[in-house]
Amino acid sequence: MNKLNIKCLCFTALICFSSFINAQEGTVNIEQSKEIDKLLEFKKDIKTVETFRIQVYSGNSSSRASNVKSEFMQTYGQWPVEMIFNTPNYKIWVGNFRDRLEADRALLRIKKNYMNAFIFQPKKD
Repeated sequence: MNKLNIKCLCFTALICFSSFINAQEGTVNIEQSKEIDKLLEFKKDIKTVETFRIQVYSGNSSSRASNVKSEFMQTYGQWPVEMIFNTPNYKIWVGNFRDRLEADRALLRIKKNYMNAFIFQPKKD
């Protein structure tokens, strides 16, 4: 019985005094190269460039999209043409215009053959 009382007393003391035990407190110093900040600024500048594009086709037929792309490239060879697949549609995007005025001028020429063409700004990553 005496051993049981001693064990209970030790256990109770351990529980009571464990609330006063604190973990070590310290500080962490992070040292990073200044070039990382330069790279982050550079990447931020890249993401902020606004471009405009023209969509000339949107549909669920890949063969029709390919035909529209090749027809467009034959008719208007001065702008880059890209076929994009966004489920379930294939889209033909034209150009990479720096400002809206440049895109509007191109759209006036494109609208003669592609009535449903429109200008948009692609989403930034």
